[in-house]
Amino acid sequence: MPLIKGDGFVENLFTMLADGEEAPAGKPIIVSLKRWQAEGEQLAKRTTAVGVRLTSDQAPDLLGDDIHRLAVIALEFPKFRDGRGYSWARMARQRLGYKGEIRAVGDVLRDQWLFMRRCGIDAFEVKPGTRIEDFRAAQAELTVFYQRSSDAVINVLALRHNRGASTRGSRGLAHAAE
Repeated sequence: MPLIKGDGFVENLFTMLADGEEAPAGKPIIVSLKRWQAEGEQLAKRTTAVGVRLTSDQAPDLLGDDIHRLAVIALEFPKFRDGRGYSWARMARQRLGYKGEIRAVGDVLRDQWLFMRRCGIDAFEVKPGTRIEDFRAAQAELTVFYQRSSDAVINVLALRHNRGASTRGSRGLAHAAE
C-alpha cells in the first residue's frame, strides 16, 4: 500500500509481519501486539526499527512503558465507521507522550485524513491510485476548529480569548478566525 507521511508519498520501509512469520534481517518490521508481548525483549534487541500494529479493540496503553521503544504504532481502522483509532492516537500522543510515528492502516478514507491528523496520526496507508493532490486538498478543507486536539491548530475558543478585545462588538467571532 502507498504511504503518505508529511505532505507527500514516502517509501514504506517497514515489513508487516504475520504472527509466526520469520523477521527479515536488516529490515524494519511491524508486529502484532500479541507477538510483541511474547517476543518484545528479543525484538527490541534488533538493530532495525520495530513497530506494533494495534487492532481497533487494543488501546495503546496495553504497551505500557514499551511504547517508547517503538518506532511506529500502526492503528488499524477495520471499517470507516470504527472510530476507536482516533481515541487511541490521541491517547498515545497526549496521555502516554508517544513521539514516534502513528500510522493509520486499513479502511482509511479521504474524508477522515484531516481528522486523523488532528488526533496525532502522521502517516497514512492509502489505497493504490490515491493522488497526493487529494490528500493535500483534504488537509486544507477546514481551517477553524471548535475542538482542541493533538495538533498545533488554535481552536475557536482560544482565538476568542486571545483576541477578546479586538473581536468584541460588531466584528464578532468571524473576524477572529481570519
